[in-house]
Order: sequence, then structure tokens, then C-alpha cells
Amino acid sequence: MIVGLTFDLKDTYLKQGFSNEEVAEFDSEETIWGIESALNSLGYQTERIGNILELTAELAQGKRWDIVFNIAEGLHGMGREAQVPALLDAFKIPYVFSNPVVLGVTLHKAMAKHIVRGHGIPTADFFMVKNRAEIPLITLGYPVFIKPVAEGTGKGIDMNSLVTSSKELYSRVLQLLEKFQQPVLVEEFLPGREFTVGITGTGMEAKTCGIMEVMVKARENEKIYSLHNKENYKGKVDYSVPDEEISRQCYKVALEAWKALECEDGGRVDIKMDKNGIPCFIEVNPLAGLNPIHSDLPILSRLHGLSYEELISRIMQSAEKKICRK
Repeated sequence: MIVGLTFDLKDTYLKQGFSNEEVAEFDSEETIWGIESALNSLGYQTERIGNILELTAELAQGKRWDIVFNIAEGLHGMGREAQVPALLDAFKIPYVFSNPVVLGVTLHKAMAKHIVRGHGIPTADFFMVKNRAEIPLITLGYPVFIKPVAEGTGKGIDMNSLVTSSKELYSRVLQLLEKFQQPVLVEEFLPGREFTVGITGTGMEAKTCGIMEVMVKARENEKIYSLHNKENYKGKVDYSVPDEEISRQCYKVALEAWKALECEDGGRVDIKMDKNGIPCFIEVNPLAGLNPIHSDLPILSRLHGLSYEELISRIMQSAEKKICRK
């Protein structure tokens, strides 16, 4: 089976003048090499395609693959993660990971939370601010947590994300609106422990592949799991496996959210406890980072005895089952 690889390479965009923050979600050569090596070890033949522009050029020349392993995050627009799978759908080429509808909805954190809450899954109360005039409409109690509604990898999250007064809220929401040119999600702050759960599979066949607790070390000035702390996690963040009962509770929330949002093949669900110790849905990442060493999904999988090759194998098995069902 020939597996094409679609991705956005950081170095490609850095050479074009984009900033490190702008390309934070994109992948390194190490990640692409790791995925290729794992797929090759599993018996797949791989071909690098690249980003959506490179995919478009290949398709125009008549190029096709048996399946495409898609980790392209996209660059522009609220539907950027959905662009590659939508294009592949148009050409009837199967792919790994979620379809464009799922990727569009889950990138928009407020839409995802509406769906999750509609299924009775615990999540913090929230309000989405689209412009300056809507800031006075926020009625949530303080403290609140703010972030761009459609960014990943901790972009737009730092020590100023935790807001304790209306004065702070007004100025910081305006800053995010201006910087990211998209709505801002304002949530009631969840003060409890933070976890991330790995999932492989689709629908009723989805299953967890591990959980880890994320703890920013006490000596760090910035106690938030921000872009800075994620990129410099060694020495700043501790990862550990919680006890069986907490794991069970988090697995239940994660799987219910995964199924409610109809995510496919593999990814992560982030969870945080409220003041009563109830695990609440934060967000889902259906295009989770797959760096063999540094990304959360491979890290938590290793903590549970699942190798990188086994993780990729589970993801591919799920994707191939989708092909058989169509």
C-alpha cells in the first residue's frame, strides 16, 4: 500500500519569513522522518507530498495514492485544518484522521464545546467574544480563562490568560482579538488537575491508549501549560500517570467527547478538573502532534507501554477499516 504524507513543514514557512509562533503548530523534519520510519517498519511504502499547495500540484498532474496520512494543519482561515481532507474527498482519495467537517468543528473550540455540552459531558461555562461590543455581555464569574477560539499548541495562552477582574478582561480580550483576528473564548476557570488522554479508533471501536497528568513545576513563573512551556517541557513540566480511579473518570469523559464529535483514527482529549474534582472537557485535538519524542500523544503512549510503531499501527488499522466500510 502506498501512503502519501501531507504535512506543513516548519522550515518551509520560516524560510518564507513567518515567525516561530505562526508556525508553532507545524511539524519538524524529525516528525516526518519518524512517521515515515514507523510506516515503513509496518510494511507500508511512503511518499512525501507536503502542504496543500504541493498536494494540489501533484493531483493536477494525475498523481494518486492508496491512502494519505494527513497531518497538515493549514495556514489560513478557520477551516484551515479541513482543507486537505476536503480536497482529498473531491478526488475520492482516502486519508488517515478525521474528515473536514470534524476538523472544522473541533478547531473552533466554542462549537466543539456546544456539541460536547449538548451530549451532557461536563465542560466549563463559556462565552465567545467576536468584537469589542460583546465584552460587556460576559456574565461569567471570576476568575476566567481566555484564549483564541481557533488556535492550537497553546498559541495565545500565557500567564495573562487567567483573568481575575473586568478591567483585566477588557484589555486582554482586546489584545487577543487584535493579534489573532478571530473570536476569543472566555471560560470559567477550572482550578483542578490537568490531564490529556490519547485515543485511537473511530466510533464504537474507539479506545484509549493512555493518560497522563500535566503539571507545570512550582518554580516556574508561568503556571499555565502554554506554548512556551510546551516547547520547553523538559525541566518545566512533569508528566505522570494518575491513579486508576481518576484515569477511569477521565477516560469516560474523553471517549464520550471523542464519539460525540465523531473524531476518527487517533488523537487527544484535554481534560481539567473543576473545584469539585469533576473531570471536564477542555478541547480535543484530532490532529495531535506525532513527534516520536516530544509530542504529548507519543509521550503518554510510552508511559502506558505502547511504542511509537504500535501507536501508528493502531491509527492505520482504524483508517483502513474506514476504507473497507465505504
